[in-house]
Amino acid sequence: MGQERVQHSFLGKSLHWFFILLFGYGVFKQIEKKEQLNDLGLLISEMLFAVAFLLFLMFRFIYMKRRYKTALSSETSKIQLIAAKVVHTSMYFVLTGIAISGLGIGTLFWLGYKDGLLIETIIWVHELLFSTILWLISIHILAAIYHRTRHDFVWSSMVPFFKERVK
Repeated sequence: MGQERVQHSFLGKSLHWFFILLFGYGVFKQIEKKEQLNDLGLLISEMLFAVAFLLFLMFRFIYMKRRYKTALSSETSKIQLIAAKVVHTSMYFVLTGIAISGLGIGTLFWLGYKDGLLIETIIWVHELLFSTILWLISIHILAAIYHRTRHDFVWSSMVPFFKERVK
């Protein structure tokens, strides 16, 4: 089986791994109860983080869209190509939704709408999107592991460890 060995650029790989750290930081520092947003400093830092997250996500999307060529082989089945595209695109949409809903929660809270159907609905959407991204990330990781076991160089195109050897 002929393999095209696509290597992402250093910047592409850096954006991928930095984004993992950024997302992990966001999960680590998440608030437990909306009442914590009564602390103006915390509210501002959450809003700034959401804006930075969104800007970084947009930059990464644009960069990868312009510079990215799939690491999947030309022999990859159409179903697998579609599945990969759906998962990647869904991840961007869901992550964008998480940031936007977080900004919505913060804005409503800052404007004094701390209770009620509107803010509770946005919190529900935010939590639903977060649950969804965990599923999408899991699928993404499982797909990466699958490709590593196939030795098709998809893993090595982005992951800096357990690299496949060229024969």
